[in-house]
Order: sequence, then structure tokens, then C-alpha cells
Amino acid sequence: MIDGAEIIDFHAHVGRQDANGMKDDPSLMLHAMDRAGIDRSCVFHVWDPTGAASNDMTAQFVADHPDRFIGFAYVSPLIGERAVLELARAVDELGLTAIKLYSPSTPWGLNEPPWDPIYEFADERGLVVIFHTGPDPQAQPGMLADVAPRFPRATFVAGHAGNTPKERAQGIAAVQAHSNIYLETCSTFRTPGVIEQLVGEAGADRVLFGTDMPLMDPRAQLGKIITARISDEAKRKVLGQNARRLLGLA
Repeated sequence: MIDGAEIIDFHAHVGRQDANGMKDDPSLMLHAMDRAGIDRSCVFHVWDPTGAASNDMTAQFVADHPDRFIGFAYVSPLIGERAVLELARAVDELGLTAIKLYSPSTPWGLNEPPWDPIYEFADERGLVVIFHTGPDPQAQPGMLADVAPRFPRATFVAGHAGNTPKERAQGIAAVQAHSNIYLETCSTFRTPGVIEQLVGEAGADRVLFGTDMPLMDPRAQLGKIITARISDEAKRKVLGQNARRLLGLA
């Protein structure tokens, strides 16, 4: 472990998907977090297209363990104008602090107009938005380079950092071009050297640690950070300092 490092997981899930082995049992999640030294995890539920049930579930999960979990809101442009109304409820009434979006469940790329009302809300509130990104045609991280300059007060995070090499290169290029884009690390598509690439090319200030818990075991996701050939200072930034700054944590 890295001395003095606060560890904040920027990508974890609430909800059950038994077919995929995803069981959001807080006792199991907290056990893994405790054994790995993860202080807090940011959680969201993305399986309800209306967002309302998802956000209620996330808020309750956080309320049961407020010192360990941070809730992010979820909506989809599939519900049209109701998306912004649900975001306002999730942030103002439920206390959720950022936004998670999942474009593969829609027909639109994340740089297409149906997403703009959500981005406008994030821009007005100065919120962080994290996306699933990868080779899916709707989820290419390079699309963030079209979005970020139009909504400069929002912060955009490419979850999984694009997942695969071609898309990872897109994400790095987007970060290099725009100061309000970040990359997040959780993925099964990782060979040795990827964390070093993200830090070396995007910068240690622009990379966030994530686990995809409980879809993935957080201990393995943490190991690739703490064993990477980067400085301890860079590890502290990736593991928690960047997340604390973006979320304005006390």
C-alpha cells in the first residue's frame, strides 16, 4: 500500500445482475473494500431506463452506509424532458453528487443532441459526468472531445478509459485537448503498462481509480495501480486525490 494514500473508487454499481455474477451485497462489498484499503466507493444503478427507481435504490444504499459510499445519479435521454426533472430530484432531494450515463442502452452516440439537456444541467451545476466508454459505436471516448468544449463548467470522465487500445488512444487524445476530460481505470482489458500509459500520456492529475465493483473484484483493480511503475505521488493522485478534488469532498 502507498503510505498516506486515501483511496476513492470512482466506479461501482448498485443493483443485482445474477446472470453476470453481480450481487450488490454491502457486506461483501465492504469486506473487499476493507481488505483492499478502499475508503469510499462511488455507486450508481443503471438498469432502470426511467432513472427514478435507479436513483432511489442508490440513495438508499448510500443512506445505509453514508461514510463508505457516494451516490451518483442516473438518467437516460430515452425519457425525453423527464431526464432533467429526474436529475434535479436526484441531486436536490436525494443528495446524489454526480451523474452516470450509459449510452449503449440508447441509439445515440454520447455526442448527439438528445444528450445535450443532461449536459446543460451538469454544466449549470458544475457537476461531474462519468460515462461507460469502449468500442460500442455509441460510447467512443473520442466523442467527449465534441462535448467538453461546449459545456466547460462540467467535467467529463471516460469510464474504463475506452477499454481497448484504439479507444484508449481516443480518450488520451481527448484529455490532452480539453482540460475538463478525465480517464478512469477499471477494465478487464488490461495488459501490463496500461496504467503507465494513462499517467504518462494523459497526466497523473487526470486519471481516476475505479473498480466496477461488484462486477469486478476491487482488489485486482487496485493492484494494477499500486504495482504500476509510476511515482508514489502519481499513485496518490490516481487513487484518491483527484476524486476528492473533483467531487469537492470535505
